[in-house]
Amino acid sequence: MTQIEQEIKELRQELLNMFIAVNKQLLKTEKAFFDFDKDIAYEVYNTEKRINALELKIDRDCENILALYSPVAVDLRFVLSVYKINHELERIADIAEGICKYINGLSKPFPSKAVEDVRIAEMFIHCKSMLEDVIVAFENEDTTIARKVFKKDELLNEINEGGSSNIIKNYNEKDAKSLFFLLSCVRKLERAGDLNKNIAEELIFSIESNVVKHQKKK
Repeated sequence: MTQIEQEIKELRQELLNMFIAVNKQLLKTEKAFFDFDKDIAYEVYNTEKRINALELKIDRDCENILALYSPVAVDLRFVLSVYKINHELERIADIAEGICKYINGLSKPFPSKAVEDVRIAEMFIHCKSMLEDVIVAFENEDTTIARKVFKKDELLNEINEGGSSNIIKNYNEKDAKSLFFLLSCVRKLERAGDLNKNIAEELIFSIESNVVKHQKKK
């Protein structure tokens, strides 16, 4: 194995570790939300520092590989994709942290009827599924699995649009803060879906050299 091959192998493992860490953050955030568990929410908040440190480590390793080895073709595409995916994963972790901050900012759980109306349970399910898809796609270099993410992102967008209108129609002033935080959580999960879609696009680019995001719809 050449030195650059060893570096690429280690970089792949680092990004997989980042995937796993961010996935754990999302799972804990879901539990903190539905159990209104502030201890778990604080745990997510405190873990964010480790996520940020891992992001910086991966960034430096990408930059070092580019500077020292001047990779080309497949290796270059891989390093560039890792660099972009790393940032998207860190932003998903930020979203998890943001939702947990909303949980910690309330004295009682979100109104159950409002939670049901915005269909946030479905949003968590789709977000988790999308992240699991890109992890499997990354591990197996499987673009078929990566492409599953696109349809799920459309479903998230639909839920996001419908949920907001439901809340507005049933607005209750005494729950204003909770409802505002709840809608913000919905927006964050919709954004997490977009970030997962970006990751899927980068994986496809890396594996197939096929820049999906710039393709015109036929």
